[in-house]
Amino acid sequence: MRPISYSDPLAPLLIRNELFSLLPAHTRHLTVVCIGSNRINGDSLGPFVGTLLENVYPDHLTVIGTLQEPVDATNLRFVHERLNERGSYVLAIDSIVGPRPFVHTIAIRPGALAPGTALGKSLPRIGDVSIMGVMMEETADMSTLPYTNLHIVYQMAKVIALGLSLTVRQRYGYESSAPLLA
Repeated sequence: MRPISYSDPLAPLLIRNELFSLLPAHTRHLTVVCIGSNRINGDSLGPFVGTLLENVYPDHLTVIGTLQEPVDATNLRFVHERLNERGSYVLAIDSIVGPRPFVHTIAIRPGALAPGTALGKSLPRIGDVSIMGVMMEETADMSTLPYTNLHIVYQMAKVIALGLSLTVRQRYGYESSAPLLA
């Protein structure tokens, strides 16, 4: 797992490359679960990504969690149960806290995401692949999370959404003229 700076001009391509290395060849459809709140800046990464990807490539990509209908602690268990019924291949996206050198980077790794850990919440682990945006230092005061720079959150969301869109477009053979984002 190599961190990707959200400001690296090649970040969307690096995300695509990382996802290509993690996605099984037989995967016909991806479900992206975009976790977070539409009320807290530092926790809004997932809903921003979901909004940017909503209705793009509907034959191969299902998006759950947007700014209009976020997936957060209040409904995550329900979403988790629905995913288990579907048997989908799931990419989970969430904002996290991490060590200072990793703040404002994107990390992608195989395995489930554990939402709410930084806030001491016990929520179901979700995803076959985790995409995490490091919003702030783990030793920081969590009460500052609502005041995270929204510009950084949005720019990181655009980079992740572009990387996912490039992945879907290339994996499933869409024309290069197909729109990348909603």
